[in-house]
Formats: sequence, C-alpha cells, structure tokens
Amino acid sequence: MSEPKGMSRRGVLAGIGASAGVVAMSAKSYARVRGANDRLQVAVVGLNGRGQAHYAAFSKLPNVEVTHFVDVDALVLPKRAAEFVAKGYAAPKLERDYRRVLDGRGVDIMAIATPDHWHTKLAIDSMAASRDVYLEKPMSMAPAEGEALIAAEQRYRRTLQIGNQQRSSRETRELADLIRAGELGDVYHGETWYANARKSIGRGEAVAAPAHLDWDLWQGPRPRGPYRSNLVHYNWHWFWRYGTGEICNNALHEIDVARWLMGLGYPETVDARGARHFHRGDDWEMYDTLQLDLAYGNGKTIRWDGQSCNGIARFGRGRGTLLYGTRGSALVDRNGFEIFDLAGKSVRKVQAPAESETTGTVGEGALDMLHAGNFVDVIRGRAPALNSPVGEGQVSTTICHLGNMAYRTGAVLRIDAASGRPDNAEAMKLWALDYEPGWEVKA
Repeated sequence: MSEPKGMSRRGVLAGIGASAGVVAMSAKSYARVRGANDRLQVAVVGLNGRGQAHYAAFSKLPNVEVTHFVDVDALVLPKRAAEFVAKGYAAPKLERDYRRVLDGRGVDIMAIATPDHWHTKLAIDSMAASRDVYLEKPMSMAPAEGEALIAAEQRYRRTLQIGNQQRSSRETRELADLIRAGELGDVYHGETWYANARKSIGRGEAVAAPAHLDWDLWQGPRPRGPYRSNLVHYNWHWFWRYGTGEICNNALHEIDVARWLMGLGYPETVDARGARHFHRGDDWEMYDTLQLDLAYGNGKTIRWDGQSCNGIARFGRGRGTLLYGTRGSALVDRNGFEIFDLAGKSVRKVQAPAESETTGTVGEGALDMLHAGNFVDVIRGRAPALNSPVGEGQVSTTICHLGNMAYRTGAVLRIDAASGRPDNAEAMKLWALDYEPGWEVKA
C-alpha cells in the first residue's frame, strides 16, 4: 500500500507520539527492538479489504508486531504476506481458521476485518479466549448481536475498540471541543452523505465454490446457502443473507460523527426512502439510492443521502457531514473541517496533515494509525478511554440497522429512546438473526 499523502511513516508516528510515547525512530526499526515487556502481537483476520489497512496501521505502531494473517481464501494469504514482507516486515504466520490462532499462544490482539456476518461472533470468541479486539464496523449484523457483544465485553473484561475511525481524528475532536464551547451555537441539524459510482454486479450462478475458498467457514454463523459466482469477495454487501447495505457500509461513519458532535443518542423516529435505480437486471438485492431521516424529540434532525451508483460530490467531497447551528455551520470529513458564519463566510479551516482515503474499499490512511494507537494506549494504560467504545458503537450501528428495517418494512419507525427498539412488530422480526446450528452468537 502507498503511504498516506503528505506525510511519511515517521511523520505519522510523530503525530501519534503525544499519546503513544513514540520516540524519533522509524516504525520498522522500533518494531524489531526485542525484550520489552509490553510488546503486543496482532492477528489480522480478513485480508481482502479493510484488513490491509489494519495490518498497515498496527505494523507501524511502536512495540507492536503483526504476527498472523488469517483468511479463508488460500490464495489471498500468500499474496498479502508477500506484499507485507516486501515492505520490510517479518513474514506473518498464515492461518485459514481463526480458531487455530485462539487455541494457540502469543497473540494479544485480534484485528477483525471480515465480512459483516462474522464480526460479532469472531469478536466474542476472541474475548472469550482472553484477546483484546479491534473490530471493524459494523460491529453487528443485527441489533441483538450488538447487545450480545456488550454483554460479552462486560463478562470477559477485554478491551474492545469499534472501527469508527473518525472518532480518533484530531481535527474532528478539535471541532467537537469548539462545538461544546458554543462556537456554532445550538447545533440543530446534521446533513450527511455518501456518493460512489458502483458498477453492476451482474447475474451470478449457483456453482461449486472454488477449491481455494473454505466456503463453509466463509459462511460461518449464517444459515447455509449455495455459493454464487458473483458473491465473493465484495458483492456480499448487497445480499441480505450476508450484508447490511450501504447504510452500515458507509452511512454508519457519518451518522456516528453527526450524532457524536451533536450529543445525540437514539432518535424518536426513523424514516428511510430508497430504491434500486441502477443496473436493475443484476443480483443486487438492496437499494442503491436511499434517504434516511432521523428525528429527535428536541427538534433536532440528522439526514443521510446515500448514492451508491451516482458519484456526484457535495462541497467537493464524496462523503462528509455538514452541521447547522444557530451561530454558524461546520463542514467536516476525515481530512479536516471548515467553519462558516451565518452568512456562509468561511471563518476557520483546519486540514489534517496526512490524508485518509474516503470512498475506496480499503480506506487506508492516517486515521487508522490514530485509532489503532488509541486502542493500544488503552491496553497499556497510557490513555484513559477508548475513542470508540462498544456502547457508542451500538447506538450508531443500531440506528443504521433501523434504517434498513424502515426501508424493508416501508414504515416510519418510532423508537424507544433507552433501548433503540422500534414499536413495529414487522421491524422487530429483523432485530435478531437465525444462525447455522452450532454457530450461534452467544455472550
């Protein structure tokens, strides 16, 4: 992978140093210093997408070593290992079954970047095996899984960071401080969006899974189904059996940011209106265009506009959040923020020193190092709290699941503010999942 634009590895490390105690030494040479008591060993599970960003981030942190690559695809493992070694790192151990890692010794952290349907079970199994967990979003495939994940964290008392990486952005955290200080006045509305130009996934066929893919293990907790020629490795996002749609794939990031900066929890109502407008003859089962509206009892609102197949940008951005306040507004994304007065004049602009990818499928960048760095600092007792704890992750993830429920039932959902549960019986049928016998998700 290429370095984040505008900053070298040493530069990014220096930026993390305030929280991680980094000295002026390259990541590679520091990582090879032996004998330190708090060296952390990491296994990265799932290597086709976000897992690449995970091992890139952890391998650059001081006194952290990525020692295991885990993936059910036998062809992917040596490919990623070769790329990793080419960057100067020690060859990782390769495993196809995560349970072999959990049964062994040495690994301290499980970094999970598998398809959505694996997230909760793999995280719970890892915590039960006394590992700390860095879990890619969405943390669950249904709200009941999130409830089980919270219970498991409390039971096993492990450190669990949810992968809403923008919560570790120094620029977004600076904006949060300014909002709390009254810079925007009362922030009453959040406008969020995502735009891409995804192509058709075509019409697949039910065929035998390729020999290099452990199809049974890929399905894991989900009830067994036939392999399709256009499902793996990315298009599972658009099938209800395995995916959670663009809401949990991308809206989750911006909704989480808007809710955090506005100081909001569960909304009173959730309304989702969407359709499949593009490539209608293919196998994509979900919307590609969706408008999600969240209304709160105090009159505050959040909206997400998702355009999976129309890449029109807003404010020159494929994704972002615009906050409206009674004294001004703020435009924020992964790479900085800008504040405007009520006349729309820019009064403050802060740009991140190193860019993070915004609409790619890997999403590698400086935020990954900051987020992983916060996680590692908490494990070592050097930071007081996680930037993205599981309780906050549950609220944002459940809101996105509720968006899918509203879309699938065609109803405006009224929500219990304490639990996030809708008062709609049809929607509640989607609150929990069915599992393959023997693969159930349990706290």
